[in-house]
Amino acid sequence: MTEESPSSSPTAMRRILPADLVERGGCPFDPPPGLLARRGQGPVQSLPLLNGAGAWLVTGFEEARTVLSDARFSADQVRHREATSLQPHEVAELAAGTLKPGPAVESREDGFFVFMDPPEHTRIRRLLTGQFTVRRMRELEDRVTEIAVEHIEAMKAAGDKADLVPAFALPLPSLVICELLGVDYADRAEFQERTAIGLNANSTDEERAASGLELYAFMQRLVADKRANPADDLLSGLAHDADPPLTDAQLVDVALVLLGAGHETTANMLGLGTFALLENPDQLAALQADPALIDNAVEELLRYLSIIQLGVSRVTTEPVTLGGVDLPAGATVVIATPEVNRDAQQWPDADRFDVHRPRTPHLAFGHGVHQCLGQQLARIEMQIGLRELITRLPGLRMTVPAEKVPLRNEMLIFGVHSLPVTW
Repeated sequence: MTEESPSSSPTAMRRILPADLVERGGCPFDPPPGLLARRGQGPVQSLPLLNGAGAWLVTGFEEARTVLSDARFSADQVRHREATSLQPHEVAELAAGTLKPGPAVESREDGFFVFMDPPEHTRIRRLLTGQFTVRRMRELEDRVTEIAVEHIEAMKAAGDKADLVPAFALPLPSLVICELLGVDYADRAEFQERTAIGLNANSTDEERAASGLELYAFMQRLVADKRANPADDLLSGLAHDADPPLTDAQLVDVALVLLGAGHETTANMLGLGTFALLENPDQLAALQADPALIDNAVEELLRYLSIIQLGVSRVTTEPVTLGGVDLPAGATVVIATPEVNRDAQQWPDADRFDVHRPRTPHLAFGHGVHQCLGQQLARIEMQIGLRELITRLPGLRMTVPAEKVPLRNEMLIFGVHSLPVTW
């Protein structure tokens, strides 16, 4: 996600996680070494954090589903402080029993619904569900194809080499989000520039912060325009059809959540997914020989790669027993998605990438009331994007060895910073 949560940013959370649990090792597609080393130690394990606090790490599939669907595990980061958000002095105060509680919150007035519990979450989620219509998804499917083809043809017209990340993986979901939110064509270059800074490995914290403020201002202008000049897009629908109405600030928050959830994740899946296919030529050949496998291939990539690393967390609101471990009220629980989606009890030979693997449930899109709202659109973007790539560029291959591909190891959302290719 690119937006900041109410209590902490993904960048701050990344800094207090042990590096071996986030930074991937020899194989860029396998879970980080620290997660691999914890195999066999139970589905729920203690997790010491670098700020001195303690949390719990969930590596089991069924246990993760429970965390994501049981109301005793709260997503509300305003009412419940997570251990990942504490400063070292707050950890010491907590241990001494002197940490002052935050102000009581009677109702949430923001729009960060991914960090809410029912019924506040339910209200905004229901409004959004009404905007993700079958008709809108079908229209976006045609537009995704147009965008993918345009960018592939532009790559071919420019020569026989490209960096697939800025040339294809980043702009495709960015432009689709523009379609969804109703960003004018004249403003799309600015929109893409602002969103790309957060994904640039060379961007400083100051540049990301400045870009975030500029993006917020951009969204404020967009919301004001949709209030005055509604059109057939999601943001216009939310601005005019919500009952009771959402405030401008809530609309901006919702737009930022959709941007983060729908842009950064899909962009990284396109880049890393292509990398995985190129490094597994037998699987790529199978997909080229039978394009009907694309749906299976996308589901397998989502499971196999699991780019959301340790970014999904909850706080217990009462004592809970999970995976045989007794958790007290107020415990922070962090889901290790890359390991959860390799659970040997759920998938035979779980560490193998197989486009023929029958489609089975995975947690790449989460589970429960917070399951990814735009998962259908994400699948469409991946299916079409990868299909057009391997069809229009049948000789696609990398121009650097796999070990030279720069990985997003410093990020909670994994991927590649660049992917030099030729065809």
